Amino acid sequence: MESLKEALKGLPVIDSLGNSQRLMAEVLNDPLVHKLRERYPALDDSVLRANLNRLYQMSKEYHNCRACPGLDKCPNDMQGHSTAITCSEVNGRWQVTDHKTPCSKWTAYEHQLQIRRRITGLFVDETMFGASYDEMEMDNLDEDRSLAVHELLAYVAATKEQGLQKHGLYLVGSFGTGKTYLAGYLLQKLAKEGFSGVMVYMPDFVEDAKALMLEPQKLKETITLMKEADLLVFDDIGAENLSPWVRDHVIGAILNHRMNRKPTFYTSNHDMDALEKHFSFTHKEGEEMHKGQRLMDRVRPFAHVVHVRGRNQRRG
Repeated sequence: MESLKEALKGLPVIDSLGNSQRLMAEVLNDPLVHKLRERYPALDDSVLRANLNRLYQMSKEYHNCRACPGLDKCPNDMQGHSTAITCSEVNGRWQVTDHKTPCSKWTAYEHQLQIRRRITGLFVDETMFGASYDEMEMDNLDEDRSLAVHELLAYVAATKEQGLQKHGLYLVGSFGTGKTYLAGYLLQKLAKEGFSGVMVYMPDFVEDAKALMLEPQKLKETITLMKEADLLVFDDIGAENLSPWVRDHVIGAILNHRMNRKPTFYTSNHDMDALEKHFSFTHKEGEEMHKGQRLMDRVRPFAHVVHVRGRNQRRG
């Protein structure tokens, strides 16, 4: 953003004095400056002329905002802000002060950024947390999925009204019915209420956890994040390749810490009985029914099952 001085430098050398006077006159006759005079009637021309640069900046940025090209292309000195001016009389002398004020687009952007900072995605597409969710479209997109959408909306409403719930939701359904999408909506909606959330894609997380055995501090930080988040989503649980250590000392430890304290959510292609069988078998140890039952004792009582029916949305 150019200053008045820079604008004057850009004028042709011929008749530079006339051009500069004309530019100054345009600034002083700007409607914004007239409003400033009305607000502070004691301001005289000498004060205004001494602050032409500030007045020029205010005028230029105001007109930029009137023809806003969008936040990404904001031409003002400070993105999403414009110059405002206040005047005060100190010891009989007028002082003119300029400051930056945010526009509505910047305020909305900052609000969305605060929401995103409350949500962490591990091995998931984080763009879903910035998506513009439409409740009506979610409900109308697939009639068979309507009941699941209503249950999710009811859960969000209850959390807004009553605070963090002790139980979570177990979203179960076929491939592509929108389980992850619904879970992302839930995290985004409740992040707007100030709750923190983590969504972790289980197949990739489990493989990463195995590798992190050699980096105990990083593993500890990841597990602590999942333990302490207000809302935790295990996405596509049951599709991971479990080892006894990950099952018992990672997933088990996280669920043991959260039960009766904070809600945990699941998306899965398996119902809970099938998930218990999945937890009961590892390639290393074979079948250990009691291990699967013990883990499910930390899932079943603390998650309401929501059947997400409908067509495969990924196929269009």
